[in-house]
Amino acid sequence: MKKHLISVAIVAALVGCSEPAKQETSVPAVKASQESPTASAVDILNQEFAQFSGEFIEQFWQYNPGYAVYVGYYKYDDQLPVPDAKNLAAELSFAKAQLAALLAFDVKKLTASNASDYYILKNQLQSLLFNVEEFKSHQWNPANYNVAGVFGVILNTDYKSKDERLRTIFKRMGNIPAYYQAAKANITNPTIPHTELAIQQNKGALGLFKDSLHTAMTESGLSEAEKTDFTSRLAEASAAINGYISWLETKAEALKANGNAKDFRIGSDLYEKKFALDIYSSLTAEQLFEKAQKDKSRVHGEMVKIADKLWPKYFAEQAMPADKLVAVKQLIDHISVKHVERDKFVDSIRAQIPELEKFVIDNNLLTMDADKPLVVRETPEYQRGFAGASINAPGPYDAKANTYYNVTPLDHYNSEEAESYLREYNHWLLQILNIHEAVPGHYTQLVHSNKSKSLVKSIFGNGAMVEGWAVYTERMMLEQGYGDFEPELWLMYYKWNLRVIMNSIIDYSIQVNGLTEEQALDMMMNQAFQEKAEASGKWRRATLSQVQLTSYFTGYSEIYELREELKAKQGEAFNLTDFHNQFLSYGSAPVPIIRQMMLAE
Repeated sequence: MKKHLISVAIVAALVGCSEPAKQETSVPAVKASQESPTASAVDILNQEFAQFSGEFIEQFWQYNPGYAVYVGYYKYDDQLPVPDAKNLAAELSFAKAQLAALLAFDVKKLTASNASDYYILKNQLQSLLFNVEEFKSHQWNPANYNVAGVFGVILNTDYKSKDERLRTIFKRMGNIPAYYQAAKANITNPTIPHTELAIQQNKGALGLFKDSLHTAMTESGLSEAEKTDFTSRLAEASAAINGYISWLETKAEALKANGNAKDFRIGSDLYEKKFALDIYSSLTAEQLFEKAQKDKSRVHGEMVKIADKLWPKYFAEQAMPADKLVAVKQLIDHISVKHVERDKFVDSIRAQIPELEKFVIDNNLLTMDADKPLVVRETPEYQRGFAGASINAPGPYDAKANTYYNVTPLDHYNSEEAESYLREYNHWLLQILNIHEAVPGHYTQLVHSNKSKSLVKSIFGNGAMVEGWAVYTERMMLEQGYGDFEPELWLMYYKWNLRVIMNSIIDYSIQVNGLTEEQALDMMMNQAFQEKAEASGKWRRATLSQVQLTSYFTGYSEIYELREELKAKQGEAFNLTDFHNQFLSYGSAPVPIIRQMMLAE
């Protein structure tokens, strides 16, 4: 997943206290008050809020230097906080004090932009407190603890000379043994899926330290004394990671043997609270679940219409099954054999990006920035195991740095698994994947986000907006003629869109209603027409995350509804390019906030 949200490392770096934060499920207004205080008083208040926001962000980076690196702020890049009791308590105290200071502002007297920042900051601080005081994943999710990511960013980002970056890495490595000691002390009752993920990803982290960092050091201009010290610290770091892996492996064996591992399902109460804070929707989680069920039926109807047209083309001598969904599945299975070769999977993605960029530019769909490079690469080992494709985007402080499109090669699959995966990401779906992840999806949106005048909106990005935009662009591109309205592409788009809808359905069903793996696979394969490899991967993902899978459908539906509402209001004056550019100008703010600001303007 993209590094544009508060990372789980921040949650893991806090420890619980007593009273949970109050939460709001409704979407507050961001319009300025109708009261008439003096202009100078309003100006002073807004200046004070701007000062508060700036000071908050600077202090936030001191507590979270790793997240700062992800957004391109390198002032504290040599610091690795140890998540022990002392540091955790200090950070929790900071969060509570900042929330109290924020709530002292009269939001009704703030400008619309500042009011939206106010609600974003409030949401982020309440989310932190909820995660620590109620959710407590730092106690049961060992995958929260993995030092590799930030070291990888420092190594691969040219924000200062390579030798200076290695010296920074050397200093940062000093706390790795204490970091993993604290991690083991924090983990009290882990779930089995999260323990297994932590083992997998920390094994990947070992490769970064033993191979990449070691190679970079030997080829550097560091002095011989520095290289000797660096080698010694690398060995200490590797030993600490190995120790954590061994400890987790022993833990996992014991949990499986005695059968008393914590359930990965979080239940209705925690799910609703987490959904309200993480997704920031006008709907509750249950309402979204019901909405997704209805949209599933709508999409099934569209797919049946296309199947009626395509059936004679592919099955001229065969009668169409009476059950139209069976016919849809048969048609999808038949044409999914058109896919790239296994060993060309990553290269084919790399080759398609310029084609998408050309279509967006030729059709003037939104503003593109050729100066912000996109690099397609194989997913680093320490990031594998969660999603097959993802974006690592630079933050607003270092907006000119590379954006990485991570694509996991298929070398970990056997022949049968690889064929299933390639059928899922067939000739047509691979194009939609690239629209979603790259152009004009995540990559393009995050470039725009970094240009936002509000650091708050860029730094504390809302996942439903970010994922929703990527999903929205899939439909928008096809509506604007990408693929020349080929029915096969539209059929596969609906299959992909059905996956988005099904994400919300199965996530809620698994986490709240206790859906089993067998039931989930049946739903995904027979109602959403997914290949077994994809369905199995999604089951795994739904056991490792909560609520996040709903972000796609939530954001997409809210963005599309906003566009159609503005179309109806503006009539012939509506301009799609202007809509896109204006929508993206608000950074990665929650869609309900963007909606109110756009409607007000």
